[in-house]
Amino acid sequence: MEQFKESVYQLIVETSTNLPPDVRRAIVKAQQQEDAGTRAALSLSTIAGNIETAEVNQSPICQDTGMPTFEIKTPVATNQLEMKQVIEEAIALATKNGILRPNSVDSLTGENTGNNLGPGAPVFHFEQWEKDEIELRLILKGGGCENKNIQYSLPCELEGIGRASRDLDGIRKCILHSVYQAQGQGCSAGFIGVGVGGDRTTGYALAKEQLFRTVDDVNPIESLAKLEDYIMEKANELGIGTMGFGGQATLLGCKVGVLNRLPASFFVSVAYNCWAYRRQGITVDPQSGLIKAWLYKDGEVKMSTGTDQQAANGRERKEVIELEAPITEEKIRSLEVGDVVMINGPMYTGRDALHKHLTENDSPVDLNGGVLYHCGPVMLKDDKDEWQVKAAGPTTSIREEPYQADLIKKFGIRAVIGKGGMGARTLAALKEHGGVYLNAIGGAAQYYAQCIEKVEGVDFLEFGIPEAMWHLRVKGFTAIVTMDANGNSLHADVEKSSLEKLADLRDPVF
Repeated sequence: MEQFKESVYQLIVETSTNLPPDVRRAIVKAQQQEDAGTRAALSLSTIAGNIETAEVNQSPICQDTGMPTFEIKTPVATNQLEMKQVIEEAIALATKNGILRPNSVDSLTGENTGNNLGPGAPVFHFEQWEKDEIELRLILKGGGCENKNIQYSLPCELEGIGRASRDLDGIRKCILHSVYQAQGQGCSAGFIGVGVGGDRTTGYALAKEQLFRTVDDVNPIESLAKLEDYIMEKANELGIGTMGFGGQATLLGCKVGVLNRLPASFFVSVAYNCWAYRRQGITVDPQSGLIKAWLYKDGEVKMSTGTDQQAANGRERKEVIELEAPITEEKIRSLEVGDVVMINGPMYTGRDALHKHLTENDSPVDLNGGVLYHCGPVMLKDDKDEWQVKAAGPTTSIREEPYQADLIKKFGIRAVIGKGGMGARTLAALKEHGGVYLNAIGGAAQYYAQCIEKVEGVDFLEFGIPEAMWHLRVKGFTAIVTMDANGNSLHADVEKSSLEKLADLRDPVF
């Protein structure tokens, strides 16, 4: 079992740090489709560079390594209880070594276990089969895209696209709406798995199972193969684009499965996955515990980097505006949506627990003119007992909408960094008090980790590593202004235009 543990550990490392070839090909194709010099092209180039850096450094592609989910097939009479224990040991080791972020949190107390273990974590799905080998498939699906999962009960009325009935055309409308509602909050361009039928539980399970299919496979059911092709064409006409910045590439893959259902129920369940589509699999010899084969490796795919960043100095990208923190109100009010900024100086991370805490308490640091980064990094201590950043991309900002306006007013925060944008209340606060929202590239955890010169301190470590308030000193931290102090929001504009394009797809097709 010790060798089996090492095999599982290798699977975890490979899944977290190295995107499989089929996913890489989908991203390269998106780069080729995107107009050079646009915000979306710049984002895809950053993503490509991040993928390469994560592989070389053997560090997490994205700091949110999600809830590890295993699909396991075993020969008859295999001791699944013993296997589960060994896999949990491998998970704890990968967390200790900074390959996984500690993500398992007690739902009642908010306490982080620190090792990714606990009731329901990780997720195991065991199945017996007749083969004399063990098959393990692992997916690491982060919280940002997990929050954009959605389930429909047909018939229903859907914003923009109208009534979805209990037929293939109703399924079509649900899938298109699922892409629309995700916008950039799930780190588009993304992938979706769709489960048609079942009950509420099995429908969602089927949807996530579809994410274990390769991007380029063909559905054996002809009508579903046709639907998948249709969705890939029309979803990319919505114009949501990478990170929700607008553009040609919104969806990189769509896979649909079907189960029987009860006469009274008709569910369409959608599992949304970000571009950091981290899933891998192995077959293992049950006697030796050694890896026999990898399931998602069919050749090397090098990412295309650099070209779009250079081209971005053209059309949409103006000169890069440098900001030294703390930032003056005058400087912030001079910024406009679309500006590319580069931040130097102190920056503080803050997520859900910190936002709630600061609404009721003082800040341990002076945030006046400061930069608040929606980020839950992967952190490790070095041999000098100093914290080092292993991964540090943005988290989805909309979760902080209930708090953000109050904190901007209370502390004089000038810049909020995250991904996916925020709502009307935050936009109003930015305008009233002089602030901007900066959209960083979701999932680009290695790219941003390289911008952090030093970890200068930490508060609220009792909240857990992802939720603590990390004091960072950054240099060359680049992001795009997507909500400015003049009341403008790129996110609202893209949502409005994509809703209009969704409405053009109301008419029945199938």
